[in-house]
Amino acid sequence: MLYGNLLITIGILLVLLGLTINYAPSLINWLGKLPGDLLLEDNNKSLFIPITSSIVISIILTIIANLLLRK
Repeated sequence: MLYGNLLITIGILLVLLGLTINYAPSLINWLGKLPGDLLLEDNNKSLFIPITSSIVISIILTIIANLLLRK
């Protein structure tokens, strides 16, 4: 029973994320442009390391998981 509700919740969150990306991309435009996100460029090569963005996403997902899985 718990897994069914969890799957429904994850599905709804994915739909909301997809709608946000499609219709309001300015809400997530900051992603990858935070201070601490590294962009290393050479002549014809580039390497992007999103350190700060990864930390922010991890904190947000941890908060969501704690709210949803609280007993």
